[in-house]
Amino acid sequence: MSDDESFIQSDLFAEPEGFYTPPPEAHFAQYERSVVSEVSKSQTRTVNLRLVGSSPLWGHLLWNAGIYTAKHLDKFPELVQGKCVLELGAAAALPSVISGLIGARKCVATDYPDADLIYNIQYNVDHQLYDGKSKADDITRDVVVEGYIWGNDYEPLTKHLPAGKDKFDLIILSDLVFNHTEHLKLLKTTRELLARDGKALVVFSPHRPWLLDDDLKFFETALDFDLVPEKIEMVNWKPMFVEDEETSEVRSRVYAYYLTHKGPCS
Repeated sequence: MSDDESFIQSDLFAEPEGFYTPPPEAHFAQYERSVVSEVSKSQTRTVNLRLVGSSPLWGHLLWNAGIYTAKHLDKFPELVQGKCVLELGAAAALPSVISGLIGARKCVATDYPDADLIYNIQYNVDHQLYDGKSKADDITRDVVVEGYIWGNDYEPLTKHLPAGKDKFDLIILSDLVFNHTEHLKLLKTTRELLARDGKALVVFSPHRPWLLDDDLKFFETALDFDLVPEKIEMVNWKPMFVEDEETSEVRSRVYAYYLTHKGPCS
């Protein structure tokens, strides 16, 4: 072996400087409760939410729909106070945290069982409702966290319901209808887990304006599941992203609907 052959640079396989970019770190967003009812269990106004640094599931942003949902719950605390609440696709879980502050009897915050995402939801629940004490396995808490894939077995969700309850009084679907391929699973889950006299609160923004009709088909399809949509309102807020001016008005919209079971409650 020659001297040249025996000499190998120790950094031969090292990545060039600047080649590797570490993932963004988690960051925090502050939410102020503009309306806090006197009947709210907690009068806390400031909520500091930890957001994951990045996520293919979009859990790294505090979306307009989530903020609208939180405000709606504070405006109508009777939706959650003393009630059993399920949040699907919770992301940072602002609505679940607000449900806990208002005084939900039980709230189950769920999202796809990605470790970072579920850890982040648990962090927010722990720090905003339980003084930072981490007890993820304490099912006696008013607000609990579960990883859940839409359409799968419901037992991981219903096991948290109090004795004598097998359905949820309120199901929150905040910014989920853009998942067009998941509409059937979302509606099936809602139909089967919503109490007969309960409501589902569906809030969304059309992030892809050219697919707004597909977003709205969610509510047409709901009728096939004997779920009746009721439009609450449509408001215009600042769009989440700076894009072309032509679509800014559509992207600024926040739609809110209720879904209820068809026919008389029983």
